[in-house]
Amino acid sequence: MSRGSILIVGGGIGGLSTAIAVQKMGYDTTVVELHSDVHSSVYGVGIIQPMNALRALDMIGVAQDCVAAGYPAKRWGGLYSTDGTFIKEMPGTPVPGVDLPPMNGLTRPKLHEILTSHAVAAGVTIRYSTTFTELKDDGDGVDVGFTDGSTRRFDIVVGADGVYSRTRGHVVEGEVAPYYIGQSAYRVNIPLLPEIDSIILQAGPEGMAGLVPIGKDLAYLFYNARMEKQEPDSGLDSSEKLREYLAPFGGFMGRIREEFVTDDCDIVLRPEESLIVDAPWHKGRIVLMGDAVHAITPHLGQGAAQAIEDGVVLADCLAEHDDLEEAFAEYTDRRFERCKLVVDTSLDIAEWEMGRKPGFDNVAATDHVLEVMAQPL
Repeated sequence: MSRGSILIVGGGIGGLSTAIAVQKMGYDTTVVELHSDVHSSVYGVGIIQPMNALRALDMIGVAQDCVAAGYPAKRWGGLYSTDGTFIKEMPGTPVPGVDLPPMNGLTRPKLHEILTSHAVAAGVTIRYSTTFTELKDDGDGVDVGFTDGSTRRFDIVVGADGVYSRTRGHVVEGEVAPYYIGQSAYRVNIPLLPEIDSIILQAGPEGMAGLVPIGKDLAYLFYNARMEKQEPDSGLDSSEKLREYLAPFGGFMGRIREEFVTDDCDIVLRPEESLIVDAPWHKGRIVLMGDAVHAITPHLGQGAAQAIEDGVVLADCLAEHDDLEEAFAEYTDRRFERCKLVVDTSLDIAEWEMGRKPGFDNVAATDHVLEVMAQPL
């Protein structure tokens, strides 16, 4: 017997993870995704899955497929100087009782395929090229109008529609929007070399470069560049510009620059934006999650991890409480400080990379976050 009906707005990582979690708790779950298919909604090249993300995915039965399709590393990573000199090992923090790697790297398309297949297998309905036109919460349910002209009534609506969430306006008073932090992230897929056996971080004079394994024969290069926010046709997404940013780097990163940042390489350049919405994260029968309430810059690899955790915790709270107000309040209580720590520490690391936080210990800050993330959800 169904516990009720849930609409999830947004078929990204957080939305699909939530769909699997609540469907397995006995809810009749529908996901609407504005993009036309699972691949068209995927942005970026690869994704870091820290231990806490893998634990949350394991709780919904997805972690092993991710590990099998990705690159399970034996450590979190290592930090090197601009010239390539080794500085410090970053082993990561194990989660007690969890037999999973400290970090798994995975392509974003593969992760979406895995989450989609698990959602469908669990019985979730996914409607592409569709979103809502109106939400009317009368206290007993939410009447939803869709862009295809159809309507349906749901018991709960979950806003998993990203940093520019339209659902957020039905929950949060006033104007709430992310802000650009002054950095943008370059990412380029490259072949997996033997040296890339975990996250390799190399600190430069104006930004951090790194390498992440994301498959048996694939890795990606990233560089966090300090710049004004750019229009898509600015020309700064060129290999020439990326080589210019990477020019100060020696050692292994210098080799990567010369061999793989070529004129015909495919470059993704994304602005880094941040947001943390004060509690409550719900109003009536509508509740928010993921980037809609905590947009996280990529400095800790925790953005998707926190969205996945949101879904697992929300499902758990709904299973524990028949009263929605109690369920949503507990969900926010369990999530807010944890997410805020990740948002704030990611911003601290970004400020240090841009030379605005001298003396900051980015390794200690990263280790602290990983230790907190290893604690129970």
